[in-house]
Amino acid sequence: MAYETLLYAPDGPILTLTLNRPDKLNAYTAAMGAELEDAFRRADADDAVRVVIVTGAGRGFCAGADISGGAGAFDSKAEGSVAFATPDRPRGSGAGVVGALFNCRKPSIAAVNGAAVGVGATLTLPMDIRICAEGARYGFVFARRGLVPEAGSAWFLPRLVGLPQALRWCLSGRLVPAEEALAGGLVSEVTAPEALLARAREIALEIAENTAPVSIALTRQMLWRYAGAPDPFGLLAVDGAMSMELGAGPDVREGVAAFLEKRRPEFPGRVSADMPSQYPWWEG
Repeated sequence: MAYETLLYAPDGPILTLTLNRPDKLNAYTAAMGAELEDAFRRADADDAVRVVIVTGAGRGFCAGADISGGAGAFDSKAEGSVAFATPDRPRGSGAGVVGALFNCRKPSIAAVNGAAVGVGATLTLPMDIRICAEGARYGFVFARRGLVPEAGSAWFLPRLVGLPQALRWCLSGRLVPAEEALAGGLVSEVTAPEALLARAREIALEIAENTAPVSIALTRQMLWRYAGAPDPFGLLAVDGAMSMELGAGPDVREGVAAFLEKRRPEFPGRVSADMPSQYPWWEG
């Protein structure tokens, strides 16, 4: 797929995806959603990619859906609709950008360089780490547009910030400044604007240079899928079996040897070929 709204820039183990409609503050379109979905599925299949960074071109991250088409912008039957769910791809089908983000075996970092409003905010929620620049603002503005939180955000947001904070932001629909997003746990760091991408890359390299790709793929799925479980027993059945299988494999041998020899590990395992037999356990 040739991208028109997205820049795809691999650099060593780090892939940077840049939302690229700066004249529109990177407002979301159906084409952008399709390109993001394709880019994440492409990164998932590429063993050379260890971490994905997502940011925006210009002074905004994503100002929300492109509503320049007027009042029918969210009508899934209307031409130019930006609706997430459409008649041929209903919500819950597993298709779409949210599914690609959630199921990706590579961790992702949102480097929010400006306004992240509506879908611009919810797109960051399935990502694993969020940092933002001073002056950035988040907005869960759906009730102010007569909508409900989309892209699974009513599931993601309370898991990230807690139900009281999620209710406060979603019921008001107001814009949330960077400092409040940090205090509420939505982002883990606020940086100077000029330092944002360098900091995102520093975080990404810490992951890429020190961890096993297979371990990371499994860890993010375990954390996301079991964070809301009522008890640990389902997880215990999964992590015990995987620990036994991985413990007899080459990644663990390399990780222990590197630690004892005080050197950086060179893990041989690849997500394209070396996932344990339990994966994907949720489909069993």
